[in-house]
Amino acid sequence: MDEMDPGQVIELWRDADGDDAGRDDDRCGPTGRAENPAARLMHSEALRMAEALVFAAAEPVAEADIAAKLPDGVDVRAIMDDLQRVYDKRGVNLVRRGNGWAFRTAPDLSFLMSRESTQPKKLSRAALEVLAIVAYHQPVTRAEMEDIRGVETAKGTLDVLMETGWIRMRGRRKTPGRPVTYGTTPEFLDHFGLAELRDLPGMEELRGAGLLSARMPDNFSVPLPPADPDVFGDDEEPLRDIDLEELGLLTPRGGDD
Repeated sequence: MDEMDPGQVIELWRDADGDDAGRDDDRCGPTGRAENPAARLMHSEALRMAEALVFAAAEPVAEADIAAKLPDGVDVRAIMDDLQRVYDKRGVNLVRRGNGWAFRTAPDLSFLMSRESTQPKKLSRAALEVLAIVAYHQPVTRAEMEDIRGVETAKGTLDVLMETGWIRMRGRRKTPGRPVTYGTTPEFLDHFGLAELRDLPGMEELRGAGLLSARMPDNFSVPLPPADPDVFGDDEEPLRDIDLEELGLLTPRGGDD
């Protein structure tokens, strides 16, 4: 049998059993593929396409971007879950990073890469404290960071963290002065092996790892990070072009002479 291109596969899948070829039902099982060769072929092609998209990308690929490239009607999350299982026991694993997917070396084989990897410069204690505050309290302003730490936060500390790509300016607080708010980035999740912010260690995990003093105040608590860090609350607004120009993140547009 000659290899078919994706378009032929899609048409075969749609036409094999009329309008119900890809429908979930008891006859076809949870994904509608059990007794439908065309649907199985369609699923296989979608797996290959998703695999190629993620493999070719240097950064995690957003699930929405994968969905835009796959045929209409494909359950993208089911495809990615199946592909994740395929790679579960291999030398590279398919992992979710926020809303994106990426291939990463299996954790138990990371030692093989140790000699080739570049050892990054260690962050200062101040930078680590600021990074932790941003991760758990985002969106957070510089003044709020200083209130939590009890000391002034140097601009250089924030600059270092933004240069690593782990934090970013995300918006402005709707308060007098419209202070800039900070949040983490997908690169932060990727570097620390987190699927989402809520995978950050909680109170008991931090205490068990010896990262919290035994003499912490009774009212001390670790905030629950937001489920979706890209959602803006009522007290925050996204950065506009004029804000980006003011912050030096966008080249000013020249006026008419």
